Order: sequence, then structure tokens, then C-alpha cells
Amino acid sequence: MLEKLKNHIVRNFSFLEQKKLFLAVSGGLDSMVLLHLFQQLDYEIAVLHCNFQLRGLESFDDQNFVAEYTNTNQIPFLLTQFDTSAFAKDYKLSTQVAARELRYSWFYEQLDEHKFDYILTAHHADDDLETFLINLSRGTGLDGLTGIPAQNDKIIRPLLPFSRQEIENYAKENTIEWREDSSNASDKYVRNKIRHHLVPILKELNFEFISSFRKTQNYLQEAQAMVEDASIMVYQQVAKQEEEDIYFDLKKLLQLPNYKSYLYQWLKEFGFTAWDDIYDLVEGQSGKQVFSAEFRLLKDRSFMILSPFNLVSENEEYYINQNQDKINVPLNLSFSKVTDISIDSNTAIFVDEDKLKFPLVLRHWMEGDVFQPFGMQGKSKKISKLFKDEKLSLIDKENAWIICSDNQIVWVVGIRQDERFKIDTTTKNMLKIQIE
Repeated sequence: MLEKLKNHIVRNFSFLEQKKLFLAVSGGLDSMVLLHLFQQLDYEIAVLHCNFQLRGLESFDDQNFVAEYTNTNQIPFLLTQFDTSAFAKDYKLSTQVAARELRYSWFYEQLDEHKFDYILTAHHADDDLETFLINLSRGTGLDGLTGIPAQNDKIIRPLLPFSRQEIENYAKENTIEWREDSSNASDKYVRNKIRHHLVPILKELNFEFISSFRKTQNYLQEAQAMVEDASIMVYQQVAKQEEEDIYFDLKKLLQLPNYKSYLYQWLKEFGFTAWDDIYDLVEGQSGKQVFSAEFRLLKDRSFMILSPFNLVSENEEYYINQNQDKINVPLNLSFSKVTDISIDSNTAIFVDEDKLKFPLVLRHWMEGDVFQPFGMQGKSKKISKLFKDEKLSLIDKENAWIICSDNQIVWVVGIRQDERFKIDTTTKNMLKIQIE
């Protein structure tokens, strides 16, 4: 097994050479074998152990077992203890999810604090199979069937090619001691039910089932890679990015033979779960939206627009005092006194400062807002009508700001200035307002 592991590392993890490695060790069979193997390899290692305090004294016996082993073998040892039950209750998580969140958060803290490079865990082929079956039972796409990744950022799983039986055989051959987790015997968790009841039947049907499963999973991973390549090519034809927003061309999207699959592939990383609502959005009415925790998908005439979801109050106001030279929230604007007017641009206006009443107010536009557009000789126009004439998208409308002086609109920022504050022959003090 040691030689097989060496070859596996050379083929797939050659970048680990000369790196400092943390090993996540619970004291169980898998992690103790991982530790024993890496003691024989030429790496600088240290052990991380989490006590989740979920099994009373047994948890502390595990902790003491790992601490004693590392002390005897002169391996650096780092320990933490969590009140996992309280954390799960506070954040409304299952115990297993809470333990995972706590564990990986602490792992990354130790990487930063101690300047180590990677963390190794002892996940193996049987863990991979169990995860596959759990996902299959719940209904999943290709992602859920391609298994536990060999690497996630700084987390590496070098034992994935090995079965639980291989690991146990190695432990017995090398008289490695380990701790048995009593919770593994319980059928309380879905994973344990699958391990105790379903997997033995599959192995009974085919003695080499784990090997066959690994081959199938490799095929699925290759298929997934092809899907991702195709997805990127089509994405470049259908989507365009403008600052933080992504615009999906609905005409091009609907021409795809299976546009729902592409949408799933493109949007899955943004935390969406209401997939039927997203698919309905494509042919729904303009203005309809679907939200994830941090993003919004908005249907606009010819596009579906993905944008960060900012909980900004529509009534939020920002004040601009006289002689203030700039602001940078919520927009970057500069204010400067000038004596000449430069070439006209939508990013800047020139106004008669003496016609202004300070402080100016910067706010979002609202339904019913009316102004007198520059060049229309004092005729009034609704902001909503201006936006319609300018063919602004729903996103652009939502992001539109106006500057007001004593409740009169001075500038629909970046779009149109108001006639009432323009420079004329009586102007003595000119103020330039510019988007930076």
C-alpha cells in the first residue's frame, strides 16, 4: 500500500514535494493509517485533532489517544474542542453539518497561523461510494455522481484510490492501533445505513464492486469534464458581463436544444435552489425575479440578468455639503469649482452653484419623480418616461441615482441634467459634478 501511495502522489500530487502538511487525525482506522503512511514519507507533517464533544468521555479518550501517539512519535500536535451541539442549535444546522463547518473553518485558520501548505484527510474509496449512493438516493446531477474530489483548494485526500478493506489490511499488517467510534455502529445516520445494509449487498453481487465503481466514476468524471468544456463554449456565445452583472441573451438561450441544462451548469455556483422557478423565468414576464442568498436573477425584455443582491433601502439618502470635493458611497462623485466648460459628456455636468441649495441630496429615483430635462425649454418629464425613452434595462433603472437641491432634481446621474440649474449669462460660480 505504501508503494501504491507513493506512485499515486507522484502521478497526481507532485506539487506536495517540500510542502508542509497537516494531517487531520481523529484516531479512527482511516486517519491512523494515513498518519502511519506519511510518517514513512519525506514530508514535514503535523497533526490536527478536533474534539467535537459529541460522545462524552469517548471523545476525550480519542483526543488523549491521538495526543499520546503524537507525543510518543514526536509529531507536532494541535488540538481544538468544540461545543458542536450548541453551534448546531444556534445556526439551525444538523450535527453533521455543524461539525463539518467547525472542522474546516479551524483547519484553514491553522494553515494561516502556522504557515502550512495543505491539509490531508483520510477519505477513501468506500467513503466515495457512500457519498455517491447518498446523492443518488436524493436525486442529483453529474456533480453529485462524480464523487469526493481528490483536492478542494488546500484540502487533499490521498487515500481515495484505496478501499476500506485495503486500509484495514494495512493496519493489521503493521499492528496499527486505532479507536472505534461507537456512533459508526448506529443506523441513525443515512451514511451508516448505506454502509451497513446496502454496500454489503452490492459487494455480495460483485466481489470487485469497489473497483468497478471507481471505473464508472472515472467515466462520469470524464463526461463531466466534457460537459464543462461545452458549457464554457456556449456561455461565451450567450452571456456577456458588464461590471458585476451578467446578461444572458434570451433569444440565443432559447435556441439551445437543452437550455435548462446549460442554465443549471452556469448558475449552480451562485447558490440558487429554485430551479423550476428559474426555468419558468426564461419565458416569464419582464420584472420577475428569483433569488439566492447573495444573487438575483431578473427577467428583462431580451435578457435574463444575474447580479449581486444588495439589500439597499430604496429610501436611503446621502448628503453633499457645500465645498465638499468628493464622495465615494454609494457612487464615486467629485465636485469642483471651474471657470471653463469642457466637452459635454454623460459622466459630468456643469451647474450654476448659486442656484443650488445645500446640502444636496443623493438618492434613488422614485415613481412620480419629475424634472425639466436640459434642452426642453422648461417642459417637465417623468423620470420613468425618460428611462423608457432611453431604453434602460430594469437593472439600470434600479441602479439609477438622482441629485436633488431642495427637492428639485439637478441631475439624473449619468443620464440627463435638469434645465433649471444650467449655466447661463448670469452665472458667476460654476460647479462641475463628475462621475469618477
